[in-house]
Amino acid sequence: MSSTVKVLRPDHCATQRHFIFSEEHDHLRETLRRFIEHELAPQAEEWEATTFPDEVLRRMGSLGFLGLDKPVAYGGQGGDYYSAIVLGEEMSRCRSGGVAMAVAVQTDLALPPILAFGTDEQKQQWVVPAIQGEKILCLGITEPDAGSDVSAVKTRAVRDGDDYVINGAKTYITNGHRADVIVLVTKTDPEAGYDGFTLFLVPMDLPGVIREQRLRKLGMHSSDTALLAFQDVRVPASAVLGEVGKGFHHIMWELQGERLVGAAAAVGWAQRAFELALGFAGDRVTFGKPIGKHQAIRHKLATMSTKIEAARQMVYVTAWRWAQGHYPVREISQAKLFSSQVVCEVADDALQIHGGAGYMQEYEIERLWRDTRLYRIGGGSDEIMLDTIGRSYI
Repeated sequence: MSSTVKVLRPDHCATQRHFIFSEEHDHLRETLRRFIEHELAPQAEEWEATTFPDEVLRRMGSLGFLGLDKPVAYGGQGGDYYSAIVLGEEMSRCRSGGVAMAVAVQTDLALPPILAFGTDEQKQQWVVPAIQGEKILCLGITEPDAGSDVSAVKTRAVRDGDDYVINGAKTYITNGHRADVIVLVTKTDPEAGYDGFTLFLVPMDLPGVIREQRLRKLGMHSSDTALLAFQDVRVPASAVLGEVGKGFHHIMWELQGERLVGAAAAVGWAQRAFELALGFAGDRVTFGKPIGKHQAIRHKLATMSTKIEAARQMVYVTAWRWAQGHYPVREISQAKLFSSQVVCEVADDALQIHGGAGYMQEYEIERLWRDTRLYRIGGGSDEIMLDTIGRSYI
């Protein structure tokens, strides 16, 4: 008797689409990558010195990239949430963390609360042109004395007849120097605790809005980051976004989407760092062979890829829950924490593999290492994520 036994052999080049994605997402990824690599990446060095021009957002808007998952009624493409995950990952191909961050502020930080809580008039005024890239948005939460502790916000909005008068300051505001409007977190009733916050849509050209300082940063040099002041800024009651007194709850909802897209972006940048390290390890020769053939480097690459894949799966499954209408705050916090740590660890290992070359500005990994350090701070620091996760159990 004889039997034929099929022998399975590993195919390390094979890929299998994750269950949250379809062939349509694959086509979107290809289109985005082609645009990013051809139109954005070649300008990365120049924009590090000058910041990127507003035309980048107008160009992306004209191609439909700023409204991938936004409603068709307001000029979006009407896609699902996973299309936003694809964009977050693929923006790592632009070789400029600042550009990727500025785009994310437009698409996934400032737009969602206007869509979720705004009136139709507000959506027509701001969402439609923002999706087209004709209006630029920013989000104002952090203050000189209030960052992770949103409840410590001191910017006040006081009712005066049919208007509100706003006084205060915001800092670390991405797009702050180029924005047309800011989604502003204020206190309208200091005695009401979490029910004393209100969001406003404040046009940045109003009297009393002062763009005080363009902040100098470790990384993300291609984007502008502002210190803003608001001195007796008068806005009509129609500028309120959502309900008066519900701003804290509105912004807590916004932060969940911001953190999840940030986690996807971190995975994208970690993958980019790995690819740079893998390429260098194959080209750089020491002791008569590529350094990737040395066990120390080979094992480092193995560890990097394992961390990336773990982070990717965590992000994708959490994105699936979010897209199903769940509110998985613990899992989002875990994904944001883990992915942020992974991208920093992978970027550091990738720079180490480059050796002295990685410390030189002409190598992409040098900028990537600086840019990605922000992920463990922005959108909720590691410490805040740990506390959020811990409090969900006890």
